[in-house]
Amino acid sequence: MLTRRVRNLVKFHDIIMPSSTENFVGIINLKHPCGMYSTGPVWTGLPRKLKKDERKPLVTHITELKRKARKERKQRQMVEEKILGSPENGLLVKNLVTIANELYASRRELFACVSRVAESILIYSCSCCGEVHVGHPPHLIKTCNVAGSQASKEHSWKKGDAEHVLPLVESFHLYDRIGRAVSHKERLEVDRIPAIVELCIQAGVDIPEYLTRRRNFPAYNLAGKIIDFEKQFPNEDESGKDIYTYGFWEKRKKSNEDNKLIDIQCNDAQAIAVRGMEAWERVHSGTSKLMQKYAVQTCGYCPEVQVGPKGHRVRNCQAFKHQMRDGQHAWQEATVDDLIPPVYVWHVRDHKSGRPLVNRSKKYYGMLPAVVELFSQAGAKVSDNYAGVMREDVAVPEVDEEKWVV
Repeated sequence: MLTRRVRNLVKFHDIIMPSSTENFVGIINLKHPCGMYSTGPVWTGLPRKLKKDERKPLVTHITELKRKARKERKQRQMVEEKILGSPENGLLVKNLVTIANELYASRRELFACVSRVAESILIYSCSCCGEVHVGHPPHLIKTCNVAGSQASKEHSWKKGDAEHVLPLVESFHLYDRIGRAVSHKERLEVDRIPAIVELCIQAGVDIPEYLTRRRNFPAYNLAGKIIDFEKQFPNEDESGKDIYTYGFWEKRKKSNEDNKLIDIQCNDAQAIAVRGMEAWERVHSGTSKLMQKYAVQTCGYCPEVQVGPKGHRVRNCQAFKHQMRDGQHAWQEATVDDLIPPVYVWHVRDHKSGRPLVNRSKKYYGMLPAVVELFSQAGAKVSDNYAGVMREDVAVPEVDEEKWVV
């Protein structure tokens, strides 16, 4: 038998709750009724930092890779011709040539904007762990936990530059993208250029300093081998005056034209930041579009990248169990983050206050890519794509208010 007070509470619940929940549309279909109180972006978190013995996640599932390998093995046993599409046959994808030229121009504009904005906003880098902070003063969050760091896990800050915000990822330049891979003996004879520049060159951008082969007729796949019926020398390079070969062709005299920054005739830091933010978005979208057609390989254990259908054979991997691979890389399909590695930094909401981020409140802070944080502190608006990691909807309590946080 229930007491009189408990029976009255049960009747009150049966009467009041149905009528109150009817005011909310679709609350009965909710798995968790508390979801109706959630407003704003949901905290998505950052990509998990891999351990030294962990391999990068595969873009294509391992079962699909095995199925594709079995199919190719059967096709090699059957001596028959396989028709290849662009760019596997050596020809360009015509509708991506314009995107490649826009990507090349946007990359140069992005580097120019970052260099100009970095003159007015300080960039710090930890001399021990390499963590980056944008803005002054640097944060006081104790996350330096590497060999040689302080016992208090505090960072040893030094002034950084644009290279800490936009790290450079290089790749071997290939004269013929469907030719043979770079061997270990040729590692010092083949140029290494920025991976995005190499991607643009293979997609149709012509740079005189980095010659590349443009085919007029497609190559064929016969029993798993690429058969090219064109002449060895292109018509425009038959003389071979400026070219010599060490397995790959390169020009004798090279200029540093690619490293020159475009001149921005503007003194307004906010206008430059807005322009740089737009260039950053174009670089990301353009790289993603090109990588859907043009293959890019990356090592599963180290940051090495090779633009092309296969990786090189240079034995310079120093990652996990490289002795078992004789220094060779464990190649797999690359992502956009492999070509443009995001350097996440703590997001400073009020950079004009002059107060550093403290360690006690680090769970309330958000993070942003260093480029986006640099431009946002200069006055540019941050895209909604980063709302899940900015945590702008979370109020940061003061030090004396933290004990009252629920």
